[in-house]
Amino acid sequence: MPGRDDAQLDRAIPAKYHAAFCRMAHPGLHRMKIFGFAGYSGSGKTTLIEKLIPVFTGRGLAVSLIKHAHHTFDVDQPGKDSWRHRHAGCSEVLVTSSRRWVLMHELRGAAEPSLAEHLKRMSACDLLLVEGFKRERIPKLEVYRAEVGEPLLHPHDGDIVAIASDRQLNTALPQFDLNDHAAIADFVLRHVGL
Repeated sequence: MPGRDDAQLDRAIPAKYHAAFCRMAHPGLHRMKIFGFAGYSGSGKTTLIEKLIPVFTGRGLAVSLIKHAHHTFDVDQPGKDSWRHRHAGCSEVLVTSSRRWVLMHELRGAAEPSLAEHLKRMSACDLLLVEGFKRERIPKLEVYRAEVGEPLLHPHDGDIVAIASDRQLNTALPQFDLNDHAAIADFVLRHVGL
């Protein structure tokens, strides 16, 4: 669609066609399945995902993750060379070693990239997990704990396909105990067709 940016495309493409769009826009990602986790801070999203990743990789799947963080996060350390270069004005700093590499990109007032834009940056994998991005049109599992004091997301988000919680809830969606990692992993893989 000429003249439209990725954010406009995200809004224009229904969730059920999102995977097909990713395959067309990014042929190298054709086999990647995307599944999200949504919930308020403190609900246990990160802990749950941390427990699920070994289940997925133990089944031979290549797994990657995109995490939406608060705007103040920083992976760098004050005083390190890369930190000094960024603070001196570099737009991007790539740090590499024999074990890993990381590219830090400073937005410097530019708009935050959409999930679709971040997908272009990912290497092909079997399963891409998305933490946060709760308003994106992807299938998601809601992670809910009443003690957090926030309302449920699923009544207002048709892309939430199941809930993991520390208590039984009144909903027609599939529900899982937060600690039943095997059942949650099975559901995710069935849902995405792996």
